[in-house]
Amino acid sequence: MRYPKSLSKEGCIGFVAPSFGCATEPYKSAFEQAQKNFSAMGHSLWLGPNCYAAEGIGISNTPQKCGEELTAAYCGEESDVLISCGGGELMCETLDFVDFEAIKKAKPKWYLGYSDNTHFTYLLPTLCDIAAIYGPCAAAFGMKPWHPSLTDAYELLRGEKSSFAAYPLWEKESLKSEENPLAPYHVTEPRILHTFCAGKEIPQEEVEWSASGRLLGGCLDCLVNLLGTTYDKTTEFVERYKEDGILWFWESCDLNVMAIRRAVWQMKRAGWFRYVKGFLIGRPYCFGQEIMGLDQYHAVVDLLAEYSVPVVMDLDFGHLPPMMPLVCGADAQVEVKKNEMQIRYAMTDTITNKE
Repeated sequence: MRYPKSLSKEGCIGFVAPSFGCATEPYKSAFEQAQKNFSAMGHSLWLGPNCYAAEGIGISNTPQKCGEELTAAYCGEESDVLISCGGGELMCETLDFVDFEAIKKAKPKWYLGYSDNTHFTYLLPTLCDIAAIYGPCAAAFGMKPWHPSLTDAYELLRGEKSSFAAYPLWEKESLKSEENPLAPYHVTEPRILHTFCAGKEIPQEEVEWSASGRLLGGCLDCLVNLLGTTYDKTTEFVERYKEDGILWFWESCDLNVMAIRRAVWQMKRAGWFRYVKGFLIGRPYCFGQEIMGLDQYHAVVDLLAEYSVPVVMDLDFGHLPPMMPLVCGADAQVEVKKNEMQIRYAMTDTITNKE
């Protein structure tokens, strides 16, 4: 696995929009404030041609223009790291226009984004053996003040921090709007982790689990969309890193609890979970939903019971913020004790490159 060099104190932050751009409110104002924030911190900025575009269907521009922007930005020397402007709906259509062979040969750089950006944060490690960060998109960095999760993501980019812990509260309902584009996360709900093994929930006071492995995952909607396509090299990846074992992580956006269960079944039958050491599941956007007696927990744990590894649910990442930054492809150490969770990354090529 190749780890990109950390962002230097005065390094250039690049922005691209292979999914949605920041053309409408509240994203436009939030993105502009994020640029001001990064500039005030001493960074130069580079913007891809689609950052403010709204010409595409479910993405910022045509699939060809989005794919070409992403390839050029990743392989070019204009920026040191890349942050996606936002998530969207059809980033999958850009993949035919992304030159992964050129990206393999390019100098690795950090790419940060989540949701629809799974189509790149997942393929960078599985196709190119380059680590990527599943975390907040550009507009989030415009909020005032920054939530600690944003500071964590920035410090990871800078190589200043390699260990991250769960946050005490999460946001059920956002206050961000066209009239209030810089609103911080409206964190009101206490973190309550649920840990299962072999299909049964472990009492929280008895939970104590530690494991290391290769971190792999993203947005479930996108993962199952990639499954079985020409871009799906997952089984080859898990075989390549079988000595490390795999720590799977995912969360979901549009999927209801039935669709989540179908997706888990499909990944399981595709052989993705070979060599699994544990599952880390973020809060689904359909949090609290129940259909025909199926809730968000049994949508997952019933099908994973046979692996007899911990399944930790309602973690801090995904579409219900805050989100701890997850390095897809990284060698990670996870510790869960009672209601606390911590993750550490062993990325010596990156952490030693800080300024």
